[in-house]
Amino acid sequence: MVLPEDLIIDIDDLVGRRGRSAFLTEIARQEVRRRRLLRFLANPRPAWVIEDHPELKDGAAAWVHTLRQTDEKIRAKRLAHRR
Repeated sequence: MVLPEDLIIDIDDLVGRRGRSAFLTEIARQEVRRRRLLRFLANPRPAWVIEDHPELKDGAAAWVHTLRQTDEKIRAKRLAHRR
């Protein structure tokens, strides 16, 4: 691939000749990430479906409450074991 001379000059003015390759690599990576994100956002399929997360069937608040209760039970057992 050959870049237009005016573009090379502009890049070199910004990052120096020795920084050109790193600059182009960084820009290419950013663009790949951006395009992947745009493709993902354009996809009509949801990122996740409730069927894949049965733990949330009663709602996120209920799930968090259960997690907290479990953590409290574990913490209580550890404290009892230390005594």
